[in-house]
Amino acid sequence: MILRTVAAQGRSRAHLGGRSVPQGLLAQVASEFVTVHGQSEQLRLRAPQRQRMALDEYLGPKPARILVNYRTAWATKQAVVEEIADLTARRTDRERELELLRMGLAEVERIDPQPGEDVELDAQINRLANVEDLRLAASSTHAAISGDEFDPEQAPSAVSQIEAARRELDLAGPSDPALAALGTRVAEVGYLLADIGADVAGYLESLSVDPQRLDAAQARRAELASLTRSYGASIDEVLEWASAAGLRALDLDGGDERLAELANQSIELDAELVTLAGKLTAARVKGSKALAAAVTVELEGLAMAGSQFIVDVDPAPDGLGPWGADHIVMRLIPHPGAPASPLGQGASGGELSRVMLAIEVALAQASPSAPGDVVPTFVFDEVDAGVGGRAALEVGRRLAELARTAQVIVVTHLAQVAAFADHHISVSKSSDTAGDVVTQSDVRLVTGDERVAELARMLSGQEDSAAARQHAAELLAGAVVG
Repeated sequence: MILRTVAAQGRSRAHLGGRSVPQGLLAQVASEFVTVHGQSEQLRLRAPQRQRMALDEYLGPKPARILVNYRTAWATKQAVVEEIADLTARRTDRERELELLRMGLAEVERIDPQPGEDVELDAQINRLANVEDLRLAASSTHAAISGDEFDPEQAPSAVSQIEAARRELDLAGPSDPALAALGTRVAEVGYLLADIGADVAGYLESLSVDPQRLDAAQARRAELASLTRSYGASIDEVLEWASAAGLRALDLDGGDERLAELANQSIELDAELVTLAGKLTAARVKGSKALAAAVTVELEGLAMAGSQFIVDVDPAPDGLGPWGADHIVMRLIPHPGAPASPLGQGASGGELSRVMLAIEVALAQASPSAPGDVVPTFVFDEVDAGVGGRAALEVGRRLAELARTAQVIVVTHLAQVAAFADHHISVSKSSDTAGDVVTQSDVRLVTGDERVAELARMLSGQEDSAAARQHAAELLAGAVVG
């Protein structure tokens, strides 16, 4: 359901399928189902693009598929052209970036850093630079825990003290279980201290004063620092950069190959576009003759006997374009002896209205709605402007014929046109001057005698005139579509 609510005050609201939507979206969706024709539409019909759209609509489904394929190929071609231009414009930048990446990758490959190596080197250098302090601390700790084998006279070691305490508790333990439990715990402390003492002794043996090793570690750290200054805060980040840079270098190095691929693709697309454009041109040339003949026949019935409708399919000045290689021009010879002029230049407003109606009737006859299709809706506003008499009757007749395959809504002031309607709706205004002036619009369906009176009013302005009523009744009786 498509709905637009216009409030007396404030903004109007648009709804699509029961949901609120922007008015622009509502107009876009509604345009697929409703075609509105008015004076502005006549002006748009003068544009070559609108004329091309009308001709393409007349061609039918097979040429329509060709046009879809052409549009797809055209869009692909434009994308290829843009990518070629982008790659070509950025070639110098790509080469410069590739050179910098190669230099960086070569430096990383030469130094060959290992994951976490900078962290390990920092710990190693810190240990080698402070080896004497470390040895003193470890020696003192070992002496305190296990005693100093070179100085037996020193104070008792922690291990010996714990061992003495354990023996005292073992001797007294049989007298009190609680004391025996404490003895077990003291023994565990002794074992732990013995293990620590052994580990400290091992650490002392691993310590060595090696200036050459320290110099080598510092030199290696300097090498790694040259990488972290340029490519990452740590060696792990440097390795991540190298991985990404390698992929980027492969992509940049393949730029020329990509250009060659795009050039070949562009050539293939050009050939495809030429083929599809040729098929479109052939279909348009054939269809233009049929459309011109159909519209000319309709114009004869619209009291424009002797006029001729022409659809020219000429090569486009710029060659291939987004819609093919054709320039569509619709021309009208309004009467014998008159030159063929583009629409809007040699035709009056009334003639242009009838041309527009003739085109719509021809399009509807060429593409009738199939069962299950959405029935199109045409809204004609003042399509009968500038016509009258027999021409007005023929306009009404053609609108009625169009209504066989579509829903047709006509805004008209001519009784000759209104007589052909399946449903006649009268719109009137009234004002209440008792208080504030309020203007109201009344919309009502008129039938039977009321419709005869309304047609009489449209004919003479006198709905009570017997002659006007008789004329109105004759119009209704004659408003039959064969």
